[in-house]
Amino acid sequence: MQNNFPHELTAGDVYFSPMLLVIVLAFLLAGITAIVLNKLKLSRYIYAPAYVFAAIMVLYMVLIDAYWIKF
Repeated sequence: MQNNFPHELTAGDVYFSPMLLVIVLAFLLAGITAIVLNKLKLSRYIYAPAYVFAAIMVLYMVLIDAYWIKF
């Protein structure tokens, strides 16, 4: 069976795992989500912000993997 998705991504002559790009994008999106939650003052209802940030980051990783970049 042929896999249509790349196993590596390239930047010039450097190959890296798609997982690295997924982690960076998830971190940036989770940071933007945290900023929005702070602006809307919804973060005051969160008991453990670090755990919620990690959970949002994992959620974004799963969504990016499912719909955009397959690793």
